[in-house]
Amino acid sequence: MAFYRKNIGGLHQMVRIASGVAVVVAAFVYLAGATAWLVALGGAGVALTGFIGYCPMCAIAGIGQGGAS
Repeated sequence: MAFYRKNIGGLHQMVRIASGVAVVVAAFVYLAGATAWLVALGGAGVALTGFIGYCPMCAIAGIGQGGAS
């Protein structure tokens, strides 16, 4: 049993994964040093929410499918 309910659907998950990976790549291509790592960490967080299927900010805002995927 999971400790969370999926609150983002399949298309939303794919968009989050793709944009998160794009941000990580862009961070290391266009930025340097600690800034690149911080931006990449944010992108990795977005991609992780896509992989998991749960977004805490969407849950707070009431956005989501109520567990249906």
